[in-house]
Amino acid sequence: MSADPKQLQSNNTNATWQQRKVAAMARGQGNVSSVYIKRARNAELWDVEGNRYIDFGTGIAVCNTGHTNPKVVAAVKEQVDRFSHTCVMVTPYDSAVRLAEHLNELAPGDTPKKTMFVTTGAEAVENTVKIARAYTGRRGVIAFSGGFHGRTMLAMGLTGKITPYKNLFGPFPGEVYHVPFPMQYHGVTVEDSLKALNSLFKVDIAPSDVAAILIEPVQGEGGFYPAPNELMQALRKICDEHGIVLIADEIQTGFARTGRFFASEYADVEPDLITIAKGIAGGYPLAAVTGKAEIMDAPLSGSLGGTYGGSPVGCAAALAVIDIIREEGLVDRAREIGAKFKTRLVAMQKKYPKTIGDIRCDRGAMMAIELVENGEAEKPAADLTKSLVAAAYANGLALLSCGVNGNVIRFLPALTISDALIDEGLDIFESCLKSAL
Repeated sequence: MSADPKQLQSNNTNATWQQRKVAAMARGQGNVSSVYIKRARNAELWDVEGNRYIDFGTGIAVCNTGHTNPKVVAAVKEQVDRFSHTCVMVTPYDSAVRLAEHLNELAPGDTPKKTMFVTTGAEAVENTVKIARAYTGRRGVIAFSGGFHGRTMLAMGLTGKITPYKNLFGPFPGEVYHVPFPMQYHGVTVEDSLKALNSLFKVDIAPSDVAAILIEPVQGEGGFYPAPNELMQALRKICDEHGIVLIADEIQTGFARTGRFFASEYADVEPDLITIAKGIAGGYPLAAVTGKAEIMDAPLSGSLGGTYGGSPVGCAAALAVIDIIREEGLVDRAREIGAKFKTRLVAMQKKYPKTIGDIRCDRGAMMAIELVENGEAEKPAADLTKSLVAAAYANGLALLSCGVNGNVIRFLPALTISDALIDEGLDIFESCLKSAL
């Protein structure tokens, strides 16, 4: 007996799918919203009930070139028609080589580069530590408070936030150390960070035992705080002085997101290694480590990689993404988007000065506002932030929060979004904010 179409339709709701998801999937893999997407196009989403959303999240800075970009779709279809997998470490293919060549060219600095491929950002981070340890023969790794580097064990150890990422999962790998990340809004200066690093060298681990220093040029989950150029340049000098590998985690900041192809370019710094994921392949699973050739070649042959690393489908998508960024001028467009958001958000801050404590819109289309109580930086408005995200979805705007205290609203629209959609989305956001207050 065939199913009743009306019954099937009545069950195809966001609420029904959320019930099934909760019953079928592990609690730890939660979801921001119970909106179930059926289709997407550029900067818009439609759920299973037919509701439309302007997307200010792009799958956490993944679809920088927009959802279902026709050029990416065409490249993927062409690749799937030829083959979907052979393993780049068994019988390789030209698309992986061509993509590696592009990444080597795009990475900051003139030093010869090489690339290796994996599947996720966390894998990329862990491989940078392996490479740095192989190159230096050292053990220690230094990261920053508030940083996010993934959910695998070593990546969690490097991450500078407990809940929800590290809670219940210890013990973590040893020889990982943290120093404060500069946050002007919270009174943490570059001098404070460097002083803490110097203290670490005297108290916990000698610089001669440190393999790598790992930093996000703009912190992602930590709250969208940009690393001051002064800090990046100081770290480069310290690493050069002590033979330490400088790793830039560009997983969320890469591929034109910040108004540079890589955010490290703002400080005119050449990292030794760069982690790449998220925006690289327009939504297809792919990640990479690109770095100085001498350092990249330190591990033995066969010691890096993974079965799905450098997927031919992902490589085809990534090659298309790079073409789109270049052809459509999306590096410049990211800065235009940032300027447009900043104008609107500054105007909102003037209306609600005791609520919008800080605006961070100086790194292209990686933008955020920090919400506080009574205009006090040390009184995070986490409940308001959570309710705003929920209200945004209820009114047709896909939105994300972040921050160690859960009080930062982040804006990550596709770099192909139109001005009209930006205005419409910000109108929704402002209306939600006004209602919440």
